[in-house]
Amino acid sequence: MAAISAALVKELRERTGLGMMECKKALQAVDGDIEKAIEEMRKSGQAKAAKKAGRTAAEGAVATKVAEDGSFAVMVEVNSETDFAARDENFLAFVETVLGAAFDRKEADVAALMAGELEETRQALIQKIGENISVRRIKLVEGGRVDAYVHGNKKIAVLVALSAGESELARDIAMHVAAVNPQVVNKEDMPAELVEKEKEIFKAQAEQSGKPAEIIEKMIGGRINKFLAESSLVEQPFVKNPEVKVGALAKQAGATVESFVRFEVGEGIEVAEVDFAAEVRAQAGL
Repeated sequence: MAAISAALVKELRERTGLGMMECKKALQAVDGDIEKAIEEMRKSGQAKAAKKAGRTAAEGAVATKVAEDGSFAVMVEVNSETDFAARDENFLAFVETVLGAAFDRKEADVAALMAGELEETRQALIQKIGENISVRRIKLVEGGRVDAYVHGNKKIAVLVALSAGESELARDIAMHVAAVNPQVVNKEDMPAELVEKEKEIFKAQAEQSGKPAEIIEKMIGGRINKFLAESSLVEQPFVKNPEVKVGALAKQAGATVESFVRFEVGEGIEVAEVDFAAEVRAQAGL
């Protein structure tokens, strides 16, 4: 077996980002051939990545990029298993790489974007960080004036498209969406089945009051109107100035809100609750 120098181990570490012992063992296995060691480590890394693919990745980060002319913007969510990994500079660099590729290609299909080199980069990152990393979703928004807001913790991001107006207005409305989380732009956009569901809930509550049917009907109508107003972006009081509604704010600038998209890291992902004490007992045969 060829002697493995510290300099060779150092070079392999710098090229792969892996630990000293892993690098030394890899070099020993191929008699010091660094290129073969990298090849074998990549093969091993892909195997490790496959094992990690089944683990839930519900942490991560969101990021946005807006065209200079404000005609379109792209938003991505990339997930990791832990918040610690989500703050790693290598992970954040990968998020920016994915974002840049999606922006340059105006590509919102994750599978199409990740085919080829980006997938290799993801696999290498999994090997380096030791966690499952996944590109969960991408959104492309176009409009007369599009801008974005990303919360400081990189956990919430919003894209807003206006028919006209300035970037600052679109950004302010995006910040409002991040804070208040409306369901739709206009109350007419609310899905009928959701409205009916709310009506059933309000009806059951109102009937407990023992009031006449015609009064109950008016109560239900009032509550539905309130629900729609509270859930619709243009009907909400603007967070920076509650005296004016978001729709009116846009109208003052000669614009209307066309659409918005809000990403919150991990929303909708079911995370299994792990009883670590029970897991230890099981492994110990207790």
